[in-house]
Amino acid sequence: MSNTPDTPSDVDNDQQDNIELDLQPVPDDSEIKAQADQQAVAELEQALQEANDRADANGDMHMRSLAELENVKRRAQKDIEQAHKFALEKFSIDLLAVKDSLELGLSVEDADVEKIREGTELTLKMLTQVLDKFNIVELDPVGETFDPNQHQAMTMQPSSEHPPNTVISVMQKGYQLNDRLLRPAMVIVSKADD
Repeated sequence: MSNTPDTPSDVDNDQQDNIELDLQPVPDDSEIKAQADQQAVAELEQALQEANDRADANGDMHMRSLAELENVKRRAQKDIEQAHKFALEKFSIDLLAVKDSLELGLSVEDADVEKIREGTELTLKMLTQVLDKFNIVELDPVGETFDPNQHQAMTMQPSSEHPPNTVISVMQKGYQLNDRLLRPAMVIVSKADD
């Protein structure tokens, strides 16, 4: 043996077996692309699953909202029907007191004219209170300018005391309910002297 440094040929076989190299084969471009495609497919599948889950949740929320809306419509319709059916209930109850008063007045056998008049005035007062309570306003337009939206002219009468087109007499009072005309006042209207 010589004293020269060991060369690869001099390394014995036992040492070669102990040397392990971490050399792995270098992937080629097609393998890199395939791995990237697999990763992209996995990400897209996950995104698709999340989107499907959100869509299912939104669809469920939508169906619940539609059901709730339908319930609200049904309740509102029922409330409207009840309101129409019983709209006059309170008015009717208050009006019954007026009827009771009239019947009581008619049941008195030995009443003089003064007591009948007093009872009638009290009954009229009760009726006026009921009308006021429900915003039914009396139209008594004497002295006002004729308004065809609130008055019905029954006749015209020449008058030197009133300007033309003025209500000089009311034959039947009119009434409004919450500023809506229920019945026009029947009136006599002045016109210029001939």
